[in-house]
Amino acid sequence: MFLRSERLFLRPGWAEDRDELYAAIADPEVVCNLASAPWPYAPGDAARFLARPAEHGLPTFLITRPDLPGAPILGCIGLAHLGDGAAQRDEVELGYWIARPHWGQGYASEAARGVLSLARTLGHTRLVASHFIDNPASGAVLRKAGFRPTGRLVERYSSGRGESAMALEYTLALEDGGSDGDADRGDGAGDAGMVRKAA
Repeated sequence: MFLRSERLFLRPGWAEDRDELYAAIADPEVVCNLASAPWPYAPGDAARFLARPAEHGLPTFLITRPDLPGAPILGCIGLAHLGDGAAQRDEVELGYWIARPHWGQGYASEAARGVLSLARTLGHTRLVASHFIDNPASGAVLRKAGFRPTGRLVERYSSGRGESAMALEYTLALEDGGSDGDADRGDGAGDAGMVRKAA
C-alpha cells in the first residue's frame, strides 16, 4: 500500500531500508517521545521492524520525500492496536515519529492527513492517539489532524527515557472529517503511541 500527498510519498519499509531507518530513529531525542521503542536502538531493531508482517487494516508507512535526492526517510507513521499482548485493547491508535533533521516542516501533519483518509477507507470509525506532556508540538499535530483531548492523563513507559512519563490521550471520530487546514509547521519528534509500528 502506498500514499502520495503534496510533498510526501508514504510506503512500506523494505529490508534494504535498514541502515537509513536506523540512522533516522537511533536518536535519543526521537526515542524519548515514543512509548516502547527499544533503547539503545540497534541496527537489528530496524531489521526486525522492517521484517514484521503487515496486519490487515493496520498499515505502517515510511515517510519519504521523493523530490529530494535519494528520497530520504523522514520518519514513520501508521495504525496499530493500542497496548501489547494481554493488555491489547480493541482500539486503533495513530502514531508517528519524525527524524530530528526534519522537525518543524509540517511532515507529520501532512502524513497524518493521508493516513486518516486511508483509515476511513479501511472502515475505521474511531482512532486514539497520545503524546507525552513535555512534547506539546506533537499535541499540536494531533489537534491539527482533528483529534480532541479526552482529558485523561495516563502513564506510559518510554525506553528512551528509562522511565514512565505522563501522556495526554486524544480521540478522533473519523466521521467528523478531521482538519483540512494547512500542514502545521510545529511538528514534534513523535507521538507516544507510535512504537509497535514505528520502531
